Amino acid sequence: MIADFKKYADGLVPAVIQDAATSKVLMLGFMNEAALHKTMELQQVTFFSRSKNRLWTKGEESGNYLFVKEIKLDCDKDTLLIKADPSGPVCHIGADNCWNEKNEADHFLDTLEEVIAERKAHPDESSYTSALFAKGINKIAQKVGEEAVELVIEAKDENEELFKGEAADLLFHYLILLQAKGLRLNEIIQVLKTRHAG
Repeated sequence: MIADFKKYADGLVPAVIQDAATSKVLMLGFMNEAALHKTMELQQVTFFSRSKNRLWTKGEESGNYLFVKEIKLDCDKDTLLIKADPSGPVCHIGADNCWNEKNEADHFLDTLEEVIAERKAHPDESSYTSALFAKGINKIAQKVGEEAVELVIEAKDENEELFKGEAADLLFHYLILLQAKGLRLNEIIQVLKTRHAG
């Protein structure tokens, strides 16, 4: 792969980093020829840092590496697209990407987690969720088990709407269980990303 590094006065070409699994744009960095060779050698995204004036492997300080899956060169040979598997948050502020951009599903699940946390912290007698928290971890875990069984049963039939309803019930109760254990869904997603990267 030969990028046209001479096209830019500083010898740096833009490198767009994209999540290999979701196609979400994660960050933008710059590479010189040495950075590209290092990226290919390590199979970890390595930039040329203008502020540090040296090669910089993403994650060398945080441990949140970007494992290379594919490198593409654009039609003008002056911009790189690197598809990678992130091993943790990409942005230094802890976000999944440098624009802190989330898709609609991410936003709703975040909102739902906040509502569940509120029901736990400030119980409401009229709330099903608060009542479930009051019954304790064993009852919550049991409810997740029941919902999982109902989903499996519904999977054997052909009614898509009922299946989606049971899937939603399971996800909702799973989020309650996570909250009861003091965890958030994003922590579980990070475990999955780590396994995928391995």
